[in-house]
Amino acid sequence: MNNKNDDEVITSSKTGLKKVIVYAALVALVFTSALMVVFQVFEYRHDYRDLSAQMRERDDLNAEWGRLLIEQQTFGATAQIGSRAVTQLRMFSPPASQTVVISLPTTSKQDK
Repeated sequence: MNNKNDDEVITSSKTGLKKVIVYAALVALVFTSALMVVFQVFEYRHDYRDLSAQMRERDDLNAEWGRLLIEQQTFGATAQIGSRAVTQLRMFSPPASQTVVISLPTTSKQDK
């Protein structure tokens, strides 16, 4: 009888040890899973911050591109106005001999 009780005690202690090992493994897996979730949330926020910065930079570059296009059109319009003035209105720059410079009389503040 003693032998049978010893076998039951050994068997129950082995199953108890197995349960403890299984529970410890499950707790370790749950803890690891929780750490991975925290890490993924951190990475997501970091990537989202980078994406937001890139989108702001894209918007700034698009605004600058629009300003440059307006500037290019302005400079192109100046040349176009000059060529139309010559062709359609027959305007020209007078030679130096026909140029008259008019200067206004200068008055100093002391004369007043």
